[in-house]
Amino acid sequence: MKLGIAAGDNASHSRTITERDLLLTAEITGDHDPLHLDEAYAATTAFGRRIAHGVLVQGLLSATASAIARRAIAGGAEGVPVSAGYDRVRFLRPVFIGETLTARYVVEVADEARARSEAACEVVNGAGETCLVARHIMKWVATG
Repeated sequence: MKLGIAAGDNASHSRTITERDLLLTAEITGDHDPLHLDEAYAATTAFGRRIAHGVLVQGLLSATASAIARRAIAGGAEGVPVSAGYDRVRFLRPVFIGETLTARYVVEVADEARARSEAACEVVNGAGETCLVARHIMKWVATG
């Protein structure tokens, strides 16, 4: 199946994390842990202040995977590229309100015989420190 992308294709997405992001993530996920929402509590932890939800940080990768999927379709992909999941997700450092993060996605394997791709993913902060790493699997689903 033609994928419409190749190894080496990449995408990135940047966002500054805000108070509103933490509040919305708590509402959407139901994760109201005080480490994310209570400044007084978070000040007593090893982090010294509130940290962003891991799912919020990982969620930034969705924009990059979507950009690659759109590129695949524009490149003549057969079928629809959809996420099959993230493997080996690791949170390497905390993310704080006010930090600008950049999610990076690099296709490493484009396997037309299996109708899937694998990508190396990372999220880095403004200081260039890696906050998250993962692998993303995308699968092409036949239409019709």
